Amino acid sequence: MSHWRELPAELHPDVRHLIVRLRGLKDRSELSKRRLAAKTGYSAKSWQRYLNGRSLPPREAVESMARVGGDNPHRLLVLHEIAAQRWSEGRAVTAPASAADDGPAPPEHAPTEHHPQGRHLRVAVTAAAVVTALSVTAALLLAVRLTEARAQLADERAGAAATAVATVSESMVPVIYTCELEQRDGRWYAGLSRTTDILLSNTQMGLEVAEAQCLLQRAGSEPGDIDGVFGPKTRRAVERMQKRGGLIVNGVIDPPTWQALREGAPR
Repeated sequence: MSHWRELPAELHPDVRHLIVRLRGLKDRSELSKRRLAAKTGYSAKSWQRYLNGRSLPPREAVESMARVGGDNPHRLLVLHEIAAQRWSEGRAVTAPASAADDGPAPPEHAPTEHHPQGRHLRVAVTAAAVVTALSVTAALLLAVRLTEARAQLADERAGAAATAVATVSESMVPVIYTCELEQRDGRWYAGLSRTTDILLSNTQMGLEVAEAQCLLQRAGSEPGDIDGVFGPKTRRAVERMQKRGGLIVNGVIDPPTWQALREGAPR
């Protein structure tokens, strides 16, 4: 169990909830910050800031942590969206002060019976403070119910939708992954993904692509850099492996190709 530093007291509870979930996934993965950086593409120093509450992690980092820790990325992204709203509103958690307690005190020598205007002003200020407090309370209750509704919607979507693989965009920063090959129950794994059925083809990217690149390299079909990007070199490597293994040569990593990569002997 990791020994975590205490989070800043001024963090909003929604932000704190997200960070505690991320810490739990980090502990579950049993990865050091250095290995976590290699698997997610975000530096160890960045993860130290994210997990200590000094900086809000970006959406892509949260999604990568969910995949590494084996959690539902859709539910975690809902928590991130709520935390981002709280973070933009300000890190300090403020509570509505009771304006009735801070109302103006009557002058020491002012005979109230001769100045009804002062009494009326105090009544108006007190009434305004009560209305403000009730409005803030209603807003907080609405925010809590909205959070619960979003989380429920994310669960429903996650149960109905298959996991999608990201595609390449010009804004992506290149990442080189490390292959940590090991054999379990007669199957080979590179430590990046355990999938056996996700379809991978041109322009897709992510940990699943990097896993396939590692297994292609182990099988003797060089895909180029282990960068998690399904480009022309990776496609040609897949076609060579499929041709050599007697599979349908389509340049797509499908379930039969995954099986050959997982179970095949290196050449």
